[in-house]
Order: sequence, then C-alpha cells, then structure tokens
Amino acid sequence: MDSSSPSSTSIVETGDTESTWRGTTGQRRTWQISCGDVVDRDRQLTVKVVQGQVVLVGPPGETAVLSHDQLVQLRAALREAADQAER
Repeated sequence: MDSSSPSSTSIVETGDTESTWRGTTGQRRTWQISCGDVVDRDRQLTVKVVQGQVVLVGPPGETAVLSHDQLVQLRAALREAADQAER
C-alpha cells in the first residue's frame, strides 16, 4: 500500500453523524479505519465499544497493514473508544 497516497487513508464513523473522528465521541460506538492486507488489497479495521469494552475487529483471516496516517487514525479511534467505554 502506498502510504503517500491521499486516497489510501480514510476513516468512517457510524452511530454519531454530528461529530468528526477527532472530536468528542458523543454516542458513537463504531469506528472503521481503512487499511490494506499483505497483497495490497483494500481492507478495514473496525473498533467497537460493546458493553464497556473496546473490541478491535481485523480483516477476516488476514493481516492488516497500516500506513503512518492510518495508524494515527487507529490510535485516535482506540483512544476515543477507551474513553467512551469508561463512561
């Protein structure tokens, strides 16, 4: 995956349409971070808050490969999810 490509990095939020991914978590319970696999196919990592626990779901049966920008987004999603799980 080309980490310099702007189209290779994106994050999609579900559950809270009014806040941005860097903003307040609000009621959001799911974050989706684009990534690739070892043969450069587009995949997604999902971060969820379920019953006060943070769940990280990777591509089924595969390895996720993240660029620097995607790793920054994953870190932010995990931080927000952890904050929300503590509420």
